[in-house]
Amino acid sequence: MCGIAGFVSPSLDAGATPEVMASMLSLIRHRGPDEAGYYLDDGVAMGTVRLSVIDLSTGAQPMADPSDRYWICFNGELYNHIELRQELRLLGRRFRTCSDTEVVLQAWAQWGAACLPRFNGAFAFAIRDAVSGDLFLARDRYGKRPLFYSGYEGGTGRGGDFLFASEMKAFQAFPGFRFELDPGELASAFAVWTPLPDRTPFRHIRQLPMGSCLAVRGGRTDLTTYAELELDVEPFTGSAREAIAFVRDTLRESVEMRLRSDVEVGVYLSGGLDSSIVTALATELSAHEIRTFSVEFDEAAFDESGSQHVVASHLGTRHSSIAVRGADIAANFPSAVYHAEVPAFRTAFVPMYLLSRHVRDAGIKVILSGEGADEAFLGYSLFRETLLRAAWHDLSDDERTARIGGLHPELSHFGPANQARLKSLFEQFAVERLPGLFSHELRYQNGRFAARLLKERGDPFAGLLALAASTPGYAALSPVQKAQWLEFKTLLPGYLLSTQGERMSLAHGVENRCPFLDPAVVRAAASVNLRFDDGSEEKVLLKEAFRGELPESSLARRKQPYLAPGAAVFKEQRPDYLELLLSDTELSRIDGIDPVFARKLVAKVMATPSERISTKEDQAFVYLLSTAVLHQQFVGGRNWGKDGHLEAELKVGTIVDLRTSRGPRPAGHALPGAGGPR
Repeated sequence: MCGIAGFVSPSLDAGATPEVMASMLSLIRHRGPDEAGYYLDDGVAMGTVRLSVIDLSTGAQPMADPSDRYWICFNGELYNHIELRQELRLLGRRFRTCSDTEVVLQAWAQWGAACLPRFNGAFAFAIRDAVSGDLFLARDRYGKRPLFYSGYEGGTGRGGDFLFASEMKAFQAFPGFRFELDPGELASAFAVWTPLPDRTPFRHIRQLPMGSCLAVRGGRTDLTTYAELELDVEPFTGSAREAIAFVRDTLRESVEMRLRSDVEVGVYLSGGLDSSIVTALATELSAHEIRTFSVEFDEAAFDESGSQHVVASHLGTRHSSIAVRGADIAANFPSAVYHAEVPAFRTAFVPMYLLSRHVRDAGIKVILSGEGADEAFLGYSLFRETLLRAAWHDLSDDERTARIGGLHPELSHFGPANQARLKSLFEQFAVERLPGLFSHELRYQNGRFAARLLKERGDPFAGLLALAASTPGYAALSPVQKAQWLEFKTLLPGYLLSTQGERMSLAHGVENRCPFLDPAVVRAAASVNLRFDDGSEEKVLLKEAFRGELPESSLARRKQPYLAPGAAVFKEQRPDYLELLLSDTELSRIDGIDPVFARKLVAKVMATPSERISTKEDQAFVYLLSTAVLHQQFVGGRNWGKDGHLEAELKVGTIVDLRTSRGPRPAGHALPGAGGPR
């Protein structure tokens, strides 16, 4: 795992290029604290900060193919690098290292962009063609690793400069670059809960969509999609017993592939079904004792420690957990927002920030987790709701009542009064109102409320509606498949894999791997979903696939979504930065925010007993506070301090300077100190 950054800038003074490149890398050094290196050519620079996980001794970057034509800066892991290396060797490719980075580079030299669909991994990379002068950027098919860019069609307004980086904060080091919040994108993010696949909260900055490649040449960019989301696949034709074996075997292969590492691999164990399955398979497949890690909460409503310890004891893992209190969330919220770089609608990413620090301090660099299981195997109540609402007019009143009663087994308070209210809502939302967004229309009501925080009151769903309408094959998907597509394109990459996942892990130099987001696993799930059940029971095939291997209580327990205390934390703790919302002067400085509505929201939340704050008010408050913190950090440029572990100098291992034809040479230069907020 690494971080990458670079630019194409014919106008930048050649003498300043090395310093700018080193400064950009210094701002993302937390992603790769082991070593750094960069490549320089006429008007072009790119570099890497490296977290050494595979081929610790010879995998340094930037790296060239044997012809010195192609140069790569790579962030991520290629899980099928062993198989691809063998295939490339048979084609005559010569390898100089054992790293997966070189496999990516040699595959590009052999097949060009046609290599991308062959990759099974989590990655974002930049490849420079020294002969043509072209620069290529690519990102994995599920958006596990981030890649941002600014320039050309995106437009920095600086005369043809093009910038890219694993994290947007690296752009701060480029001369003349300024961050500005984009009110239109904020409204969309508030409504949908995350930025859209190619968007960010900032003007003139885009992210490379998942499964895409961007060619940068001659002052222009050309974006292409190399991998579409595969949900409408051929149905599994075997028996239920065969389907169960098929699912288990496919997952086993995925976990086995993600255990490939030259360092120890641990597991995040939440106590739920998905992480328990990953832990069980890792324990079966690893030759070493598996170490598991989790978060505990003081409040019983959020705590899953009992289930975590049951699973850890049953599987014989060496378990370690951290206790997170409201005070911890309040104290670390600004630092976590700094690493997330986007507004958040809940605080659950902060405990993950603290957990990754705990994992790093335990000496672990690689962690497996259960993200993607609910999206692939229809684990959310959202999917059951969609099935019910889609069939609403074909059901009798008694059938509607009965099915509503079984929708939310995870909610202990979901009694007759709640069910009656939901029935009334379903009556209103049984017919599609937002074309293509039927499954999420109820969810988006909270987002519509949060979007009122912005002065501009346009349609916050316009961007998502346009994306769905322009996606080939989307209209032909079933309602449940559309629900999956929306989850895979928005909340999964935009929050679960990034804000709550990758960004919190890499804040402390920990790489996360997601076995459920293997292409073969996603295809397998799509082929068996709703083939042997009616969707009323959560992930029934997964449970059957691991019955007898997990504690029975883990298979029978109600699903407990991972959550953390929200607005109540800030009310109770009153951190200094809360003044950003309590001060009219500070509130009015945030780009695009409607101070009148924002003041009313803040006043109501602060005056309402915590247990009576509605979900939509809680989410809007956390959105507003995280936006205010983000504005002060990035737009205002306030120095929030440095994380202590980032204080040590990071040595540049290799400088490749082709501007003077000197070629690769070692360097002893240290990157300037940098860090995020404390």
